[in-house]
Formats: sequence, C-alpha cells, structure tokens
Amino acid sequence: MDEAAYMLKAISNGTRLCVISLLSKADELNVSQIGEQLQCEQSLLSHHLTDMRAKGILNCRREGKNCFYSLKNKKIVQILHCVESCACV
Repeated sequence: MDEAAYMLKAISNGTRLCVISLLSKADELNVSQIGEQLQCEQSLLSHHLTDMRAKGILNCRREGKNCFYSLKNKKIVQILHCVESCACV
C-alpha cells in the first residue's frame, strides 16, 4: 500500500495525468510535442517531467538536444483509467 500511495501522490496533478494520458497513446514524445498538446509553459512542464522521471514514472532518452519521454511502467495507465471512469471526466 505504501508503494501505491507514493505513486498516487506522484501523479496527483492535472498536468501529470495529462502527460500520462498522452504517453499512453504514443510510444514516446519529446518535450515540444508534449508542450504543444498540453499548451503548457516549458518551464512548468520541464519541472513535472523531471519530477516524474525521478519518481520512476517516466523514462527519458536523449537524442541530440531533444529529450524523448515514455512511460516506464505501463501499469500506471490502469490508474489513469480508474481515475477517468470514477471522476466523470
């Protein structure tokens, strides 16, 4: 239960849930692609992505100047589906 609580805390933000949703539909996206789709400021998005990576939610792959993000554990998508079905989204 402690691990579940930690994971729920780590994603308990609308922007983070949107990032997970985007990455559940794509294998990987770079910061610009995520930012365009979320219409989010680069600095705020970078903060969320860095924190999610540090907490083991995201993988990051560098290619030149670009960072490509993907979901580290696909089970997080199940949590997202539960939230969507219960929250009248």
